[in-house]
Amino acid sequence: MPAQTPFPEGFLWGGATSANQIEGAWDLGGKGPSIQDVLRRGALNPRTVKPTPDNLKLDGIDFYHRYPEDIALFAEMGFKALRISISWPRIFPRGDELSPNEEGLAFYDRVFDELEKHDIIPLVTMSHYETPLHLTETLDGWVSRDMIDHFERFATVLLNRYGHRVKYWLTFNEINGMLHLPFLAGINTPHEELTESQLYQGAHHQLVASARVTRVAHELNPELQVGCMIIASPVYPLTPDPLDVVAAMELEHSNTFFGDVHVRGCYPGYALRYFREHGIELEITEQDSEDLRHTVDFVSFSYYMSMCETGAATREEHAAGNILRGVENPTLSASEWGWQIDPRGLRVVLNQYWDRWQKPLFIVENGLGAKDELVEVGGVPTVVDDYRIQYLNDHLIQVSEALRDGVHLLGYTSWGPIDLVSGTTGQMSKRYGFIYVDRNDDGAGTLERYRKKSFDWYAEVIRSNGASLSA
Repeated sequence: MPAQTPFPEGFLWGGATSANQIEGAWDLGGKGPSIQDVLRRGALNPRTVKPTPDNLKLDGIDFYHRYPEDIALFAEMGFKALRISISWPRIFPRGDELSPNEEGLAFYDRVFDELEKHDIIPLVTMSHYETPLHLTETLDGWVSRDMIDHFERFATVLLNRYGHRVKYWLTFNEINGMLHLPFLAGINTPHEELTESQLYQGAHHQLVASARVTRVAHELNPELQVGCMIIASPVYPLTPDPLDVVAAMELEHSNTFFGDVHVRGCYPGYALRYFREHGIELEITEQDSEDLRHTVDFVSFSYYMSMCETGAATREEHAAGNILRGVENPTLSASEWGWQIDPRGLRVVLNQYWDRWQKPLFIVENGLGAKDELVEVGGVPTVVDDYRIQYLNDHLIQVSEALRDGVHLLGYTSWGPIDLVSGTTGQMSKRYGFIYVDRNDDGAGTLERYRKKSFDWYAEVIRSNGASLSA
């Protein structure tokens, strides 16, 4: 391996997906409806009343039937790892059954068979914004303590079924997103009607459920590695004014709070102060406190953008973002969807998290959503996505800097290695992949797959273990 690359031997290069954005087959194989099946226009828009074929958002890219083809394409790029999620209602259609749906379990057996055939290590998210709709509507989801037992039953089935072939597990995707889009996390009461006590009680229940499942995994096999997954977005003060610095610190706390509990096994002092000063009363039992002591083995995160914050009475216009929103940074450019592009922020957050938690880190989402154009080059359909190559190259250069800083990083799985349905907007036109999928926002298209220019670029990055990156 070239001496100039700081990426360690065995670094887990790959891509990341979620069941609800790629699988399709929303009503096949015994699957029940999830919250995603009533989010026709994505998470940033109101839900529909109930899932029907007429009001569904785009139904994935048919990974449910095409997974051998897609996994073969990932293997062609040299993937060492693939992050997938397991659809909770594909295993427990309502969420409250005592026995799982065997047809759903068998589907993931076949996916893991295909990954093993190509020597691709699975990284599995247990709950990727896909709470069974029945539990969300009948219990108000995570506001109810009953959800802890339902999730533990689901997770225990997964660990017993797949624990011999899956080493790396994540409990909840972007768990801190609950504070901003509670329905996406599985809470039915509209955000504007939720009290802060209800919202943080729901967060507490997820944190306890995550810790319990971590314990179950370690008891089943001490070699299993369980991580948390959070939205990472470093917060910069808008100016050197100390008011802005404190405001930035407090906004940062709202992001790191979930990681602190997962890693340290208890609530940090700044969170307890926030609860006191905002009249937030939580039911935290002695058993809850004991459960929380079962801490994660590593911290994973998504990174798309940084934020600024100000303590000024009149705030500036907020910048668009992936669930989180911050004050616009005047020094940065933005994507077509308004997400500010900050490669150096990835180095910043890697150092922050390593210094804060001293746990191995894993970048499990990072990528550029853009409107790609399918063209012919030499008679072959492709996308000349130099903008994506530049974006990913610039971010990976900052990852290499963080590695030189001494950060311990397990791997990097880019978001959307194949075009998939956007979680926030429900669109196909917001494309991330190295592989183009012929499907439009209206659902039309052949679903054929085509390699983009970035396909070969990423394959070379993996082959050279990062040595091919351009500083």
